[in-house]
Amino acid sequence: MGMEHTSRADRVNAEDVSTTNTAEQERSTAPDVVLSIVAHEHRRAILQILDQTDTEVMAISTLVERVAEHIQNGDQSADEHRQRVRTALHHIHLPKLDACGMIVHDTETNQVRKTTGEPGQELLATIESYVTRE
Repeated sequence: MGMEHTSRADRVNAEDVSTTNTAEQERSTAPDVVLSIVAHEHRRAILQILDQTDTEVMAISTLVERVAEHIQNGDQSADEHRQRVRTALHHIHLPKLDACGMIVHDTETNQVRKTTGEPGQELLATIESYVTRE
């Protein structure tokens, strides 16, 4: 049983986060990890929303509202949609972005702060250029 748990944890860590020991390597994230992070619409929306805000930090509740507005879902009521976005952000998307260093998710204050450096800014600009063409 112990080996199953270890191998699953290793797979999750290898897929989600580039782990290293040096400060320089901690700040940089492998291209495959970055591409997998921005592959999901919710995470792209989070990064774009944080990039477009003038404030240093954003409350999770505000981020949920903005992501829910950004990602429309006509099949659900507005309250259902917001709740699903809130749950997905809390359990999946914010932890992944935090683990790879693209944001800091403070669970005590329920706030997020973007930490995307120049490569992240370039990536967001590239993604935005494709979104505006559609």
